[in-house]
Amino acid sequence: MADPLIPVPDLHSAAQPAAAATISVRAAPWTGFDNSAFHARWQSLAARASEPNPFHEEWYLLPALRALDPEGTVQLLTVEQDGKLVGLLPLRHESRYYGRPIPQLRAWVHGNCFLAAPLVAAGQEPAFWRALLDWADRHARAALFLHLGPVALDGALHTALSAVLDQDSRHAALVMREDRAMLAANETPAAYFEASLSGKKRKELRRQHARLSELGNLRFERQTDAEGLADWTEKFLTLEHSGWKGTAGSALASHHGTATLFRQALAGAAAQGKLERMTLWLDDEPVAMLVQFITQPGAYSFKTAFDERFARFSPGVLLQRENLDLLARPDVQWCDSCAAADHPMIDHLWRERRATGRLSIAIGGPLRRALFGLLARIETRRRRG
Repeated sequence: MADPLIPVPDLHSAAQPAAAATISVRAAPWTGFDNSAFHARWQSLAARASEPNPFHEEWYLLPALRALDPEGTVQLLTVEQDGKLVGLLPLRHESRYYGRPIPQLRAWVHGNCFLAAPLVAAGQEPAFWRALLDWADRHARAALFLHLGPVALDGALHTALSAVLDQDSRHAALVMREDRAMLAANETPAAYFEASLSGKKRKELRRQHARLSELGNLRFERQTDAEGLADWTEKFLTLEHSGWKGTAGSALASHHGTATLFRQALAGAAAQGKLERMTLWLDDEPVAMLVQFITQPGAYSFKTAFDERFARFSPGVLLQRENLDLLARPDVQWCDSCAAADHPMIDHLWRERRATGRLSIAIGGPLRRALFGLLARIETRRRRG
């Protein structure tokens, strides 16, 4: 692994808020923000965000909080400039750090949140990070550091954070990096498919499609509206639960909270015009299903499921073959797979990679920061070993 210190380019000349601007920070239990007036401001911020993150938009994060944190232990930190909302991030003080009894302040994530980057208005990235870090210094309590992750390592947010850390001489560590599959190329879907798979593999997929077609009426469907959404959602939950995830207890339908989150998030995304559903039907039954969130200029491939009884026909790959049509959409420049690094299926089809990382950052006074430096060296040394 590379040097654990976050690389910081010389960005001292980065644009800063006007001297007369008033920056205010508020952090309070999320339940206090669950009202229509704030929802509208939240939606406006998402539309102005420098980097899209559907998992922190109002239509996704609120269902997650309602389902997974009904007690209101998670705080929403908001940053305003001259009364206008310019940043938002869910935070919680945690007593354990990846199983170890190390208290920290962290960006709240859950098992179905695949990006923890804050929503920040374009151009306000330095102001947001400085406001967050100043607030964390004053509200550290028992926390030994601030933990963020996963965040994209190649965008405006990380660049601005690196500059602020450099300017403040504040120590930080990249404690984990993952490169996950991403779809981003200036090629036609057909050309991309041909370049991604060998001729032998493409021939095998054509054979599998033909054999599966012999079992009934095989058709592909793409939907971007809310028609039949409730029934489609239940079919997805049932299909995912019927396979290995259901056996392992990790399917969405295995837990009331995650099933509720899925239902409400899909309905919310559809209402915002940000939902895309794809289905490979065999007669009237789905054999593969895919949920994507369209957050211009990008997209996020959120969840997929397939009928394991037809695994020999690779229905998931057949569906992803159709999904390459994203390359032809002028409003989508890239799609994040949301998959783990080295995923056995998508990594062979999508050639690009998105670098994401988990970051730990020093907060508080000199003694706390010195202790964090020791902990960071131990952790990064262990990961390198």
